[in-house]
Amino acid sequence: MPPRSTRPTDKFDDDDYPAYTMGRAAEMLGTTPAFLRALGENRLITPLRSDGGHRRYSRYQLRVAARARELVDQGTKIEDACRIVVLEDQLEEAQRINEELRAERTPAPPAA
Repeated sequence: MPPRSTRPTDKFDDDDYPAYTMGRAAEMLGTTPAFLRALGENRLITPLRSDGGHRRYSRYQLRVAARARELVDQGTKIEDACRIVVLEDQLEEAQRINEELRAERTPAPPAA
């Protein structure tokens, strides 16, 4: 999944800042680096690369990977888990847009 567009001014508050190495990310998720590579191969997450070419993961990517891991742990094939997570993300975005559009169409109450 691509990084989201809004960025805080402090990288420590930025969910998209690639702060975690592959080893640390795998440790935090309780999985293996191979699992993270598989998520990349299935285009669920695309880690940024350090100057040395090492994969670096953001907190947002780790949340996405954790959701995929939940599905895989329940017996879902990794390819299917990745697709489910993408669809869940798309649904959430569509619902957010619908709410914004509804709020824009709601007329303001008359002034008293």
